[in-house]
Amino acid sequence: MRSGGRSSRSRAGLVGALVAVVIVGGGVAAFAGLHRTPEERIPKAQGTVAAPPLTPSQQILADADDPRACAVTFRGDGAPTAPMLQLQDEPYRGLPIPRLDGRVFAGWYASADAAAAFTVEARVNGADPVACEQQQTELFAAWKTPEENAAEGVRVPILMYHQFTADPAGEKGWLRGNYAYIGDFEAHMAHIATTGFYLPTWDELSAFIDGRLSLPARSVIITDDDADQTWFDLAVPVVDAHRLLSTSFMVTAYRQDPAPSPWVQRRSHTHDMHQAGEDGRGRMVNGTPAQIAADLTTSGDVLGVREVVAYPFGHYDDTAKEGVRQAGYELARTIDPGYVVIGTDKLALPVVRIDYGMGLDALVSRIG
Repeated sequence: MRSGGRSSRSRAGLVGALVAVVIVGGGVAAFAGLHRTPEERIPKAQGTVAAPPLTPSQQILADADDPRACAVTFRGDGAPTAPMLQLQDEPYRGLPIPRLDGRVFAGWYASADAAAAFTVEARVNGADPVACEQQQTELFAAWKTPEENAAEGVRVPILMYHQFTADPAGEKGWLRGNYAYIGDFEAHMAHIATTGFYLPTWDELSAFIDGRLSLPARSVIITDDDADQTWFDLAVPVVDAHRLLSTSFMVTAYRQDPAPSPWVQRRSHTHDMHQAGEDGRGRMVNGTPAQIAADLTTSGDVLGVREVVAYPFGHYDDTAKEGVRQAGYELARTIDPGYVVIGTDKLALPVVRIDYGMGLDALVSRIG
């Protein structure tokens, strides 16, 4: 019995000793863990990829933040290095006319091959809608020699319309001749739209007169005087349907309507000088240069542009011209018959007048 009791006590003592060792060992380990110097952590390398800088075209598109925006890049001799922002499906605005000594600019084209061949159908200007792929496009410059330009002998007709009528028999009264039959006008515009005519902008016409821009042989400018309501109601839908660039000369004291179409440019017919002066002729030839300039300045402020003015009643003289110059206009259109050629007086542009009864044959005989 005693020997069995000692054995039990011995086993119990051994277990207790082992437990004590484990407890003490664990405590030592825990103590050591609490006082261990932390391992230095080495941060993982993190790769950073810098975004490539935007190209000039990408930058102007980013700045515009407009799905209609189009970045136009220019190629060829004398081409601007910076792209230009345009709006898709709107007419091109303010395309540059570069200069090179001893050469004549022959326009912008949709491809290098078209530029080399002077393909009129591919020539691009402010009479064309902007078309882009992925919001970018390119235009290519073409050039001629001054001798080539002069030898072509281009004559540019400026068509002058006034009012319009839907009556084939025309209107009655002393202004009957001013009212073009809208059926004739539709035929005129269809002819221009479908037979390869080029429609210069006014800045192009000015450069052409200077001999620094070549224009195609079949060039024509469409204008209307007075901005009569019949122009808005009858004629504008026709030019809009054909997308033909035209100019409406507006007397801004009488009306200040916004442009009725992207294809209609508003230009000055003076502010308030479309009336008789003291001698019975237009006020443009009855005022001082300062008075004329003040009137044209007001008109230009209303329209937001000083580029070309149409003389009321076609009356002008050197005093009127000086007033036009002082107001900052570059061109002035008369009612004198004729065609614009290199060297034409910029302040006495002639016209091809369109009267009632002038059908398609009459137009073709004048402009081709």
